[in-house]
Amino acid sequence: MKTSAFSLEGVLSVSAALEAGRREVFEILIDHDKRFDQRLDKLRLRAKQARVNLKYVPSTEIEDYATGNSHGGVIALAGARRFECITDLIPPDKPAFIAMLDGIEDPYNFGFAVRALYAAGVDGLILRKRNWTSASAIVGRSSAGASELMPIALGESAMEAADFFRQRGLVVATAAKSSTSVSLFEAELRQPLFVVLGGERRGVTRSFQRQADLLLEIPYGRPFGQSLGTVSAVSILAYEVMRQRRHAGGGADE
Repeated sequence: MKTSAFSLEGVLSVSAALEAGRREVFEILIDHDKRFDQRLDKLRLRAKQARVNLKYVPSTEIEDYATGNSHGGVIALAGARRFECITDLIPPDKPAFIAMLDGIEDPYNFGFAVRALYAAGVDGLILRKRNWTSASAIVGRSSAGASELMPIALGESAMEAADFFRQRGLVVATAAKSSTSVSLFEAELRQPLFVVLGGERRGVTRSFQRQADLLLEIPYGRPFGQSLGTVSAVSILAYEVMRQRRHAGGGADE
């Protein structure tokens, strides 16, 4: 067996890696006690189709690779993830919706955010070259496999990515409270978008906010002086984009 620097944990993450084909899966380890578990039949079939070896091992060997307790007795030993070219993230047949997660420090929050973006139909994700691939197991689990399925490209910075997409007709947006911010529910989000979303501690820099084409603010239902958590904000924004685009025949406030 080849030496692997990466492990993936749980049926969802491992199945997603096999489906996406963005990394080589060397071997799948399954707890020996689950060898007759019919819930793993689809995984076994997918592994067979991908010509990936399955090995039934003692639970202690699974624990040696696991970073948590939610692996369900399934571990994959895999190679590094392959990334897309940034140009390939732009769909040819519809207005693009590209996102960048910048400054999220917690791998669980990162995975939860990727899950929300993928579920809402985001076309692709930009990450800095310092990214979460070293925490593949945690990110894969918390994203329910979406981190494997999501098209991802690497970029040097939010500024560089914004320049790239702006030159290709995308509106550069970010979430921020300022005198020029527009309510998320009143903004026109059916146009091609590149949205940069920051973490709870560092957020998006003021210099980036000043050069963004559109500042979005999530309105509250009552006076509240605190900001939403990153995952909540990402989810609300992504689903409002999805909602507007599904109602493309009418106004943005439908």
